[in-house]
Amino acid sequence: MKIINKFYPHALAILGFILISLIYFYPVLQGKQISQSDIVQYTGMAKEQNDFRATDNIEPFWTNSAFGGMPTYQLGAKYPHDYIGAIDDALRFLPRPADYLFLYFLGFYGLMLVLKIDPLKAFFGALAFGLSTYMIIILGVGHNAKAHAIAYMPLVIAGFILVFQKKYILGGLITLFATALEISANHFQMTYYLLIFLLILSCYFIYQQVKEKDYKAMLYSFGTLLVAGIFAIGANATNLLATTEYTDFSIRGKSELTFNPNGSKNETTSSMSKDYITEYSYGIVESLNLVVPRLFGGSNNEAVGRDSHMYEFMIGQGVPEAQATDFVSGMPTYWGDQPIVAAPAYIGAVVFFLAVLALFTDKRKIKYVFLSGAIVALILSWGKNFSLITDFFIDYIPLYDKFRAVSSIQVVLELCFPVLAMMGLQSFFQLDKKAQWKGIYETAILGLGIMVILFLSKSMFSFSGANDGAYEQSYGPEFVNALKLDRMSLYSADLLRSGFFMLVTAGILWFAMKDRLAQKSAIIIVGLVMVADLFFVAKNYVSAKDFVRGSEVTMPFTETPTDAQILKDTSNYRVFEVADVLGARASYFHKSIGGYSAVRPRRMQQLVDYQIAKNNIEVLSMLNVKYVIQRDKEGNEFPTANPDANGNAWFISQVKFVTSADGEMKALDSLDSKNVAIVNEREFKVSKKAFAKDDLATINLSSYKPNHLIYNSNNSNEGLAVFSEMYYGKGWNAYIDGKNVDHIRIDYVLRGLQIPAGKHTVEFKFEPQVIKTGSTITLVSGFGILLLLVGGIYFENKRFDKGEGTAI
Repeated sequence: MKIINKFYPHALAILGFILISLIYFYPVLQGKQISQSDIVQYTGMAKEQNDFRATDNIEPFWTNSAFGGMPTYQLGAKYPHDYIGAIDDALRFLPRPADYLFLYFLGFYGLMLVLKIDPLKAFFGALAFGLSTYMIIILGVGHNAKAHAIAYMPLVIAGFILVFQKKYILGGLITLFATALEISANHFQMTYYLLIFLLILSCYFIYQQVKEKDYKAMLYSFGTLLVAGIFAIGANATNLLATTEYTDFSIRGKSELTFNPNGSKNETTSSMSKDYITEYSYGIVESLNLVVPRLFGGSNNEAVGRDSHMYEFMIGQGVPEAQATDFVSGMPTYWGDQPIVAAPAYIGAVVFFLAVLALFTDKRKIKYVFLSGAIVALILSWGKNFSLITDFFIDYIPLYDKFRAVSSIQVVLELCFPVLAMMGLQSFFQLDKKAQWKGIYETAILGLGIMVILFLSKSMFSFSGANDGAYEQSYGPEFVNALKLDRMSLYSADLLRSGFFMLVTAGILWFAMKDRLAQKSAIIIVGLVMVADLFFVAKNYVSAKDFVRGSEVTMPFTETPTDAQILKDTSNYRVFEVADVLGARASYFHKSIGGYSAVRPRRMQQLVDYQIAKNNIEVLSMLNVKYVIQRDKEGNEFPTANPDANGNAWFISQVKFVTSADGEMKALDSLDSKNVAIVNEREFKVSKKAFAKDDLATINLSSYKPNHLIYNSNNSNEGLAVFSEMYYGKGWNAYIDGKNVDHIRIDYVLRGLQIPAGKHTVEFKFEPQVIKTGSTITLVSGFGILLLLVGGIYFENKRFDKGEGTAI
């Protein structure tokens, strides 16, 4: 009976999380799926690998449908011995995206329990974390990997805290599994930001242990964390090793070119330019929309309704009511510093109020860890708006320059504030009435004071957005004026809204202090108000209208007449869709030189920027682009055939040697690719400069699979063949008549191979050694984790029997 009484609150909480996740995304119960823009693009990118996996029952690890060809390591590749992935699949048993919302709740609830927050408050705290607007909006747009990684952050933090609290076995096991799941989520930017917070957390505990001269505990703690970290990394070795290997090949690696497409000197020392890294930087004042959702207009597609100035303007222009109503359902009201915002990163007025209350009332020093984490995240999210700190991190902090959209580090803040909020709610009820009144008073003065100051400062803002000039040119100054008036209205309305929620929260706590509300009732009411505050804001941006039939998600692209016409050609070729170079629509139907990926191949991207953007048709021909999809003045799509496409492979007669990447790129400006090949002689060797080219010589592709290409070569002379396939030396192996031979990079991105005279079978097989090595490490780590789990349960239960530990 005692066991039931101990665990039933947690069982009820988990059941509540399941129900709330399904209720929030209730269309999943009707068989519908959410239409996520990023997942639409992923579906296009991954179609070739998914089709191949389904028909051949093996993993290709390579696709030719995007960017001319690239590894699928960041496209959902399935690795051998992925036992952690199996655990993750079991945890995500709900239909998507309810599964990620459930994970948000579950992970944060675990952290709350470790921080000694009682189950009821922990339950509401978990809801506050999961229903934070940013957490919901990333599910709406399809940032699933990001949501996945964020969901496991609280459990990793919980494990760390337990370890430093000397609960080495339980803490170590939680850290091991949570970290393994965090890495498995495969969003290294979020994991990197988590590490920044863990560094702050570790410094706090180190300080405490040094202060107490408890060096033995420090040694045990870091030993436990080291073991947990090694096995967590080992369990994900294949993905980590493959991703690390590919990084330098992608745009996240440093460019070898010393000049920009316009000819100017490339002075970027980071992997990506600072402008690219900090393109999405939060405005300093804009950060207050964490507490006031539409302080800066909300989003680029905000519904302002029939009571808006824009609606009045449209009606005044003679626009029919129905058309005006539809028009104002998505207005560009956002006027902050970022290029595009789908929703404000709102953490909740009630959450903010309770977090401030914690700073005044909670006696535990760990609150300063979460406060520090929030402050560091906030400052770094300002990016180019606080370049002194941002530039330092980009230039000197390892790996920081690998990630863009610096504003997304606010996820750390969005985790820390709900933690502080629940600490504040719990500590409030542990105080005497005098201290309670002081806490309410000081918190209300600060929270409501900020609202009053912002309200009085309204005249200081211009309410002008970055694109207002374009709107004025298109629609006239009256349109922009109406837009500004609506922005002012949103500013004032949401200030009053947040102030109201803070006032209500203060009132509930005051009634509890006066014993007019029972403690439990007050907690439930505050929790419901807090959830309602977040729920109604989040529902503005992700709701039932975003769900569609399942078939629209699994088959998001419709074949156009242009696609159908091109697909009549059953040979092996590439397609270039001019209007959608960085989109995956073409990749869904064809082998495209475009695509959608934050880690697209760097050299292919450079070909687009330095050559194709300048209409170098010869480069398209060497890439075997046989069809170009264009649009006429009316926007109608049509295909243009390229009769000069080089084909799958050809023999050249002359080699042009260069000594640098700059030389390779510049030589492409005037290359006769059918007869001349460019080779960087500092990296690759060719036995001679000229080859006798027999007009009767042939080399044809006889068999195609994304990871295995077979050619038949017939040449009376030794020849140098160029293949219109992307060079990737970390996995592609070349064979002539079954014998492994070296191949080289030619023409900046393609493969080249010297072939002896006569008839030969030439094969290219994608056989990445990194997958074999990683799989072995993963398998061994899996056995090690199993032994640690069994041993940990055994020893912890023995300690429990002695009255020392916690039963597992």
